[in-house]
Amino acid sequence: MINIARRLLIGKPLHNKEMMHERLPKWKALSIFSSDALSSVAYGPEQALLVLVAAQGIIAYGYLSPIIIAVSILLIIVALSYVQVSRANPGGGGAYAVAKKNIGELPALVAAGAVFADYVLTAAVSVAAGTAAIVSAFPSLAGREVGIDLGILFFILMLVNLRGMRESSNMFVYPTYAFLLGMVALIVTGMYQAITQDGALLPAASLEKQPLNMAMLYIVLRAFANGCSSMTGVEAIADSVPLFEKPEAKNAIITTYWMAGILVVMLSGVTFMMMHFHVIPILEVTALSQLAEHVFGRSFVYYYIQVTTMIVLYLAANTAYNGLPVLLSIVARDGYLPRYLSSRGERLTFSNGIIVITVSAAALIVVFGGHLDHLIALYAIGVFISFTIAQCSMVVHWKREKGSGWLIRAVVNGIGAIATGLVVIIITLTKFSHGAWAVLVFIPVMVFVFKKIRSHYDDMAEQLHLPLEENVQYDDTLMVRNYVIVPISSPTRVVYESLKFAKTLSKDIIVLHIAKDEESAAKVQMKWDQWNPGMDLEIIQSPYRLTIQPLLDYVEALKKRKNPQDYITVVIPEFETRKWWHRLLHNQTGWLLHAMLVIKENVSVTTIPYHLNK
Repeated sequence: MINIARRLLIGKPLHNKEMMHERLPKWKALSIFSSDALSSVAYGPEQALLVLVAAQGIIAYGYLSPIIIAVSILLIIVALSYVQVSRANPGGGGAYAVAKKNIGELPALVAAGAVFADYVLTAAVSVAAGTAAIVSAFPSLAGREVGIDLGILFFILMLVNLRGMRESSNMFVYPTYAFLLGMVALIVTGMYQAITQDGALLPAASLEKQPLNMAMLYIVLRAFANGCSSMTGVEAIADSVPLFEKPEAKNAIITTYWMAGILVVMLSGVTFMMMHFHVIPILEVTALSQLAEHVFGRSFVYYYIQVTTMIVLYLAANTAYNGLPVLLSIVARDGYLPRYLSSRGERLTFSNGIIVITVSAAALIVVFGGHLDHLIALYAIGVFISFTIAQCSMVVHWKREKGSGWLIRAVVNGIGAIATGLVVIIITLTKFSHGAWAVLVFIPVMVFVFKKIRSHYDDMAEQLHLPLEENVQYDDTLMVRNYVIVPISSPTRVVYESLKFAKTLSKDIIVLHIAKDEESAAKVQMKWDQWNPGMDLEIIQSPYRLTIQPLLDYVEALKKRKNPQDYITVVIPEFETRKWWHRLLHNQTGWLLHAMLVIKENVSVTTIPYHLNK
């Protein structure tokens, strides 16, 4: 039953050699990693307009165009800056990786916490915006937003991503281009109508501006902060460079240029049409829906634009599903998150990271009732903090490397750091009381959690360190007909104690290691030979990265080979953490193995605990 469910939900396991097929060409990568940024045209300008009109009515309308122009200029600066990140850091990891390499641990952890918050908000905001788009076209769905959001998160985004990059790319790539086709039709047709109609291209009412006093300046800056939500997702490409086809960095850079260029064109076109048709925010009707209805009426093209907008906004959440699990795996490998987040599942996806982002985004949607306006209030500050840290790190990088053209690249990143740093200040001042405070509290909390986790792993490594000069002494006079299997992941102090105990049970001891690939097998064998306990290490290759099933199969095969009256004892090495929450940082393989073995006939299971003192 378990295998049937796994095949239905996740699919057939992939062999390690199949990883080569998971690399993405530029045209697929553009749809997967840029869908977040490109789809933000559906809500970015509207969120800026919402602040202007809600505060001062139509007399603030004229500030919309300079706000979007400023956002577009900032987008170009950030895109050029992140091109440098992709070039200098082809291993992925974005702001976290370059900060850790160039300016130290604390800025890197701040960047990781900020990007974590941004990716989770990306998933929540994109799904909520997609639901808002379809509710605009079909008002009868109003009131069911939260249920629709959760269904999309759990039954489409999570399950498709658990099936692997190949399946998610094939499913998600075409709707993105369908959305772009609809936007081209909308902008071209709308511009044609604006040019051919009598009168001015921009009505006088759309150019109304109250004098820029201090109160108005605050409103304009807050509208700019909301408009900056159109820039989230720019970092996703730099975070995921290793997933591109070779040459990875070059393809990532080209994709970044395309993404930025398309987004600037769409932002400009949509903003112009909003001002030309003098769109005013309406409850449960998006601005893009109003534009499409103005241009095409309630025709097939209108519904095409609304449906493709809904789909691409849902798929924009997939940018977070591709970016965050990779980032979590890198942070986990450095010891700042539970190690199991760094492991790929049977479909070569970071399955645990996918589950983390799904649950986190679902919690946000439930807490805020799926209201896009409330979620937007939290949005953007995290990503601009990571932008700023990444650009500062790159300035240090180029200054240190001093290769060809380093000064120009350092200037580009320096301008980017100044620009995004100013945006962080603006967002903090204008959106602090509207929800930005929550993200500013969340990031230090995450840094604290990162450091506590790393401290635990460091303490554990110190206590489990195996002195090579200490060897296990064995008594060859024991003649117990008992086959003792000691499964190990790597020689540690726990294994040392377990082997001493195993020798008291029998002289027929089988030390078994399940290897997920040849490289890990070689490393474990080298450590074993260095220790040299006087026993052979038996290694079983598990090409599908399974751990428990190969061991169960080995036990069954041994039962068939041995005499019926003999027994098998499996000694499971395990360490016990001192604090309850430390247990959450480690996988439960020992517990699962114990549960699977105790039900087998003539098989005894013993767990040898090693108690950590920190």
